[in-house]
Amino acid sequence: MSEKALKVPTMAEMLATGEVPEVLFWVGCAGSFDDRAKKITKAFVKILNEANVSFAVLGTEEGCTGDPAKRAGNEFLFQMQAMMNIQVLNGYEVKKIVTACPHCFNTLKNEYPSLGGNYEVVHHTQFIKGLLANGRIRVEGGQFKGKRIVFHDPCYLGRANGEYEAPRELLSKLDAELSEMRRCKTKGLCCGAGGAQMFKEAEKGNKEVNIERTEEALETKPDFIATGCPFCNTMMTDGVKNQNREDSVKVMDVAELIAQAADL
Repeated sequence: MSEKALKVPTMAEMLATGEVPEVLFWVGCAGSFDDRAKKITKAFVKILNEANVSFAVLGTEEGCTGDPAKRAGNEFLFQMQAMMNIQVLNGYEVKKIVTACPHCFNTLKNEYPSLGGNYEVVHHTQFIKGLLANGRIRVEGGQFKGKRIVFHDPCYLGRANGEYEAPRELLSKLDAELSEMRRCKTKGLCCGAGGAQMFKEAEKGNKEVNIERTEEALETKPDFIATGCPFCNTMMTDGVKNQNREDSVKVMDVAELIAQAADL
C-alpha cells in the first residue's frame, strides 16, 4: 500500500458526515512531530487501513497529554493540558482510545479519570493483537526467518500497567527467534527517557542509562531491537549509534515489524 493511499480522517470530518469511529487514534507529540516516530505512526495507520478499522484522529485539536509536565513536577500545567484535552474528547463523546505511546497510554488511562476523562484506553500492541486474533490482518513472517529479535519493555507499558505479553505475542508471529535480556518484564531496566528525562541532559554518572540498556540488548546478539514506545526507540537508537552498530542492528517499533511482515 502506498503512503498516498493512507486514510486518516479527523474526528471533525467524521462528525460532519454523522459517522462515529470504532476508535480514536491518539497520535501523541512524538508520533506527530518527531521524524523517526512519524514512521511508527504511518506503520500503525497502514495496519488500521488494512484491517478496515473505522478510526479518526483529533488532528490540530490534540494537545500534549501533560505527561512530561506532570513527571517533571508541574502539576498545574499538567491539569491545564489535561482539562483542555478532556473537554475536546468529551465533546466528541469518545469512548475508546488507542495510542502507540505508553506515556500517553498511562496518562489517559490512569490520570484522566480523576479529572473527568473516562475512556477505554489501549496500547497499539494490544489493539494489533486483537486485529490478528479476529483475522482482520494476516502476517507472513517469512522475511524474518532466522533473524533474532529482542524486545525492550517500556516502563509505562510493563511495570506501570502490567502489559508484557501483547508485544511478545505479536513478535512471535514473525518466524524470528525472540530472545530476552537479563533484565526484562517485571525486572526490566528503564531506557532513561521516562519521568521527563527525555527532555534534559543526563546527570553526571559513570554511564548513561540508555548505553547500559543498549549494551544489555546487544549481549543477546540481535538483528532487531523491538520497542513499543517512541521515547524508548530514540534512546535505544542513540545507544546503538554510540556502539557503532547501526549498520547491523535495527531499532524498530513492533507496529513497524508487523506492517513489514504484512507487506503493507
